[in-house]
Amino acid sequence: MSGQSPTFDGHAARLLLLLLAFRADRKALKGLTKLAKLDFLLRYPVFLERLLEADSIDWPENAAPTDAERLEVEEPMIRYKYGPWDQAYYPILGSLISRGLVKMSSSQRTRTFALTESGKAAAEALAQIDAWGLTAARSTVLSDHFDLTGNRLKDRIYEELPEAVDRPMWEQIR
Repeated sequence: MSGQSPTFDGHAARLLLLLLAFRADRKALKGLTKLAKLDFLLRYPVFLERLLEADSIDWPENAAPTDAERLEVEEPMIRYKYGPWDQAYYPILGSLISRGLVKMSSSQRTRTFALTESGKAAAEALAQIDAWGLTAARSTVLSDHFDLTGNRLKDRIYEELPEAVDRPMWEQIR
């Protein structure tokens, strides 16, 4: 990144941090459904907290939802066919791919997303910025405790967070 701080909109930064957390041993995040469900839990930390509690897992220090997050979601998602969704994924991922930060591969209906070396450097730089530290920490929580298939994540959301999906199609999840 030639010594400069990377600049990204909130959606792109959040996806880079999520991909960084899931990079460790696996090198890639498999499936757009998985990416969307993980992003949902990242954007809705109160719902993530409920799943952590159901699994008897405590938040790491300084990663629990803030009082403001308990009242309102900063970047709401919509209810779509298979649960929470954001129509911005395609242009955001396209932008990250065209910038050489993310690479995508496809095989038998499954897309796999991985950071390039430039993407890894950008995500690591973002994780060091105070404003993104909480998102980076929560991404690690997701990687440590919710590295499930996209379908399994979808099922858990439907089973354990019904208010996120018991609503009409296209309605915002609040």
